[in-house]
Amino acid sequence: MKKEYLTIYLIIFTEVLGWSLILPFLPYLATDLGASPIAVGIIVASFSLCQFISAPIIGKLSDKFGRKPLLLISQFSTVVGFILLGVANSLFIILLSRVVDGLLGSNMTLSRAYLGDIIRHEDKKTQTKAFGYMSTAFGIGFFVGPALGGYLATIDYSIPSFLAAGISGITLFMIFFLLEETVTNDKEFKISRNDFIPIKDVVEGFSNPTLQLVLFYFLSFVLSFSLITANLALFSEYQLKVGPDTVGLYLMFVGLIRILFQLIFFPRLVNVMSREKLFIIGQISLVLAFTQIIFVLSGWYMFVIMGFFSIGAGIIRPTLTSEISSKTDIRNRGKIMGVADSLQSLSQIFTPVIGGIFIEVVFPGSLGLFAVIIFLPSVIIFFSNRWKKPSLSQKYQSTPD
Repeated sequence: MKKEYLTIYLIIFTEVLGWSLILPFLPYLATDLGASPIAVGIIVASFSLCQFISAPIIGKLSDKFGRKPLLLISQFSTVVGFILLGVANSLFIILLSRVVDGLLGSNMTLSRAYLGDIIRHEDKKTQTKAFGYMSTAFGIGFFVGPALGGYLATIDYSIPSFLAAGISGITLFMIFFLLEETVTNDKEFKISRNDFIPIKDVVEGFSNPTLQLVLFYFLSFVLSFSLITANLALFSEYQLKVGPDTVGLYLMFVGLIRILFQLIFFPRLVNVMSREKLFIIGQISLVLAFTQIIFVLSGWYMFVIMGFFSIGAGIIRPTLTSEISSKTDIRNRGKIMGVADSLQSLSQIFTPVIGGIFIEVVFPGSLGLFAVIIFLPSVIIFFSNRWKKPSLSQKYQSTPD
């Protein structure tokens, strides 16, 4: 594996490890400080609201000034956010920590753009595998972080927060010493109102005939995916009556399945299947997971549900990310990846609040029902379009950047 590939995968691993340390306990910390499920949803959503505004401008800045300096800035803000969370003794400080991290912490946007830069001359099969290995690095971090964070949170909530800050600090050194710049661009750069509220870029992406369907599939996926992930801890607390250590085990299991699937099965599936067929398998796995969440009453059965959930997400995300990347050139890749991340952030703005309302007002299992309602339109449109013309690349072949 080339040095650049290995470096960006290591950066993603440490980034996800730090981020996933806080996932199991953040809702419990907020609840202990007096927050209701809806208030917890608002706190979680604040991070995504800030990223929705900042991700496209960070992506555009990296198109002009380079990936490396923007990665350093965004990672530094993540370190500050974790430190604030570690000292939080009020809901305001928790909220501030999420806002600080969200405003500049577009680490994954920049990492995907960097990976897209270094694989842009590879064929589509290699591109899809590269994003699959990126998903593996994500899975490894997600395997270690939640269980460790959930366990440490039973001792003190500040311990996983400070540990996350330290791990993110290591990533700063990796970016500075191990990454080489991939962008050499002398085009004029201007900041407009649209860069901060990227409605124009999102509309432009959906208006592009080459991107509109794949962006719609991506939006449908991240909406349903975020509804479950953003509310998993609250769902587990209210429906299954378990603590942050058990939630950490659920998330660790997701990471384990993702690692095994991405390393053993996904590369082989890429060799024998088109992106379209992979996408179908991913859709089936997610629908199975969502429908089972509606009725689950047993803590152990959540591991089965999380297995289907992890496999489905592990197929759909790299497949769609690779498709989006291959349809954009290097001059606009940062912007388009920023748009994709804005769609994810947009989904994460609404789903924590909506999930909190469903848990508090309806019943916790209604999360699964709503996820199915969100995801089904893309399934229907995909199969309807499939009989007219290919909706995703049928063959892996080299295309000009």
